[in-house]
Amino acid sequence: MNNYYKHFKTIIKHKWFVMIECFKLGLYWQGIVHDLSKFSIAEFKERAKYFQKDRSAVNNIKNDNGISFSVLHHKGRNKHHWEYWVDFNDGKLIPCKMPIIYVKEMYCDMVGSSKAYHGKNYNKKEPLEYFLKIKNKIYMNEDNKYYLELLLKIHANLN
Repeated sequence: MNNYYKHFKTIIKHKWFVMIECFKLGLYWQGIVHDLSKFSIAEFKERAKYFQKDRSAVNNIKNDNGISFSVLHHKGRNKHHWEYWVDFNDGKLIPCKMPIIYVKEMYCDMVGSSKAYHGKNYNKKEPLEYFLKIKNKIYMNEDNKYYLELLLKIHANLN
């Protein structure tokens, strides 16, 4: 039961930091409803079972089960994830263009997550460094990638 409480606190902390970032950009509704699916049984139970204080439990879930149903549920319901916008046609993955509002929410998610997990050790370059590590491994529309990277560079004061 203790992991369930700790996981709940982590979700609240994450939502708080993402909400603050969304509000800075005028994304009030996104800030309020961001990641509400994390409270669903489909997501909450699996992640709470594998809870880790300082990082996502997803890798451990995938190592044990080969798949994470909470991740599939989450990314299929939250438009700020690039995976939501990938289609499949004629044997190919097609990265669809995300509306800018969701790219901005993705930016807020990356910054807010980093602040939530690193606390007082947060460094403004962390979200950009994370994105640069995964940038060539994700199926995201190139215009959306460029815009997200630009937002992260501005945040890191590297523009």
